[in-house]
Amino acid sequence: MYYSSKENVNILTALLVAHGVRHAVVCPGSRNAPIVHNLEACPDIQCHPLTDERSAGFCALGITDATNQPVVVCVTSGSALLNLAPAVAEAYYRHRPLVVVSADRPPQWIDQLDGQTLPQPDALGRFVAKAVSLPEPADDETRWYCERLVNEALLEHRAPVHINIAISEPLFDFSCPLLPAVRCMERIEAEMPNHVLSHIGRMFMLSKRPMLISGQPFNHRLDEMVMMVEHDESYVPDLVVYVGLPIVSKRVRKFLRRSKESWLINETGEVSDPLMNLTKVIVGDSDMVVDHLHFLLEQDPHPFVQRWQTLAAKVDEAVSTFDAPFSQLLAVRQLEMRLSALPMVYRHYANSTAIRLANSFATGALWCNRGVNGIEGSLSTAVGQAMAVSPWPLFCVIGDLSFFYDQNALWNNQLPSSLRILLLNNGGGGIFRLLPGLEKSPARDALVSAAHHTTAAGICQQCGVGYLTAVDADSLTDGLQWLVSASDRPLLLEVTTDAAIDEQVMRSYYQTILRYPID
Repeated sequence: MYYSSKENVNILTALLVAHGVRHAVVCPGSRNAPIVHNLEACPDIQCHPLTDERSAGFCALGITDATNQPVVVCVTSGSALLNLAPAVAEAYYRHRPLVVVSADRPPQWIDQLDGQTLPQPDALGRFVAKAVSLPEPADDETRWYCERLVNEALLEHRAPVHINIAISEPLFDFSCPLLPAVRCMERIEAEMPNHVLSHIGRMFMLSKRPMLISGQPFNHRLDEMVMMVEHDESYVPDLVVYVGLPIVSKRVRKFLRRSKESWLINETGEVSDPLMNLTKVIVGDSDMVVDHLHFLLEQDPHPFVQRWQTLAAKVDEAVSTFDAPFSQLLAVRQLEMRLSALPMVYRHYANSTAIRLANSFATGALWCNRGVNGIEGSLSTAVGQAMAVSPWPLFCVIGDLSFFYDQNALWNNQLPSSLRILLLNNGGGGIFRLLPGLEKSPARDALVSAAHHTTAAGICQQCGVGYLTAVDADSLTDGLQWLVSASDRPLLLEVTTDAAIDEQVMRSYYQTILRYPID
């Protein structure tokens, strides 16, 4: 197959391959047709078509989660680019290698009342690590300039980047037999020196009350542990070694802000101070630090760490005594019990109630869009991840507002049969019922919580997704068995609960933990 006659498009395509890009989510349009044609013509890149640009951005984000490799999302000119902003912001705060490629009109036609023209360079602002605009080459110097710009953008492996390409008419000349030979740049970074790693370990072990915190990946029942001891100063650490991404629980963040100092370990040197007591940013491999500290603790257990381990066991005992009625809590708890028996499974939880229930009951590592913490795009991200990890099953646990906001994620002819969705529908944003003081507002249910009576049945029917609903404990048991079973199409179980009961169950759950003796 021949490639586009546009030199800047061909330079970009060749460098995408050279930098290891293997997936591209492409959206319809005419101005970006030369780019889409090249991506499809290139045997090294797999294209995934999606119509909704907002959904496409999150779908590409999901593929980066599954592959840990840069993924292209390609859009046409005009407002199409602006629809990527939520996904790009999410990718920025999660350090994901999303490569936004936007076609553009020639610069002389911007702001001249021509169709689909707006200022696209830097349109994504500070949410990209690098933004470049490729001119249409006229000589060797501008060809070199295009190569350099693309290389500079694609060397940013820990954040989204934006590559904007001006393309003049004619658009549809596909007469180039080969991609050009290009110069691919490489960045080599030194590993953390042994003396730095030893210093971290020594200071951790010498501290009276050290704590290792891993943000986002998995902090099992840490919120419940803090709840039990948040008024006891003897449990407050004096040194927190912080790795990973944001901590989900506001209660945990507030508790850890009482510590004397925290050290942040990351590979970028980026300064983030969520605990408001940061004293050191250490550039290095956080996994190496975690493994080293675990090794030291195995050789010489630290009394403070052991005290928290004992507390964790007490929380587990307290949770085991809680007999939950039919509710969203019961649905997640029973799903996780089933998933723990599967040999290989991926989990993606949406924000708000879903991820908070995961912190209490998830039995393995999970994914969640906690870079910006928005509800948009959770389903699209899970779909993208499922597409990349198939045939292994991916379970997406999602609330009603997140699901219906992002329902276009299912408008996708590449939905894998391994996708499983547990939809928690209690007719609105249930998390808002747990916020103290909001119950006094008459606007809470209809306006803040966005109360509704929508179901997913019709959406599933039109998208070819198997559908079942659970309305009580018995149908929940049957539905979960169906959800984890083999199928030749994606499956969705809609658990329909009462918001007031869900609220009461959550309050009872926390009361059970608070009443449980820890000494």
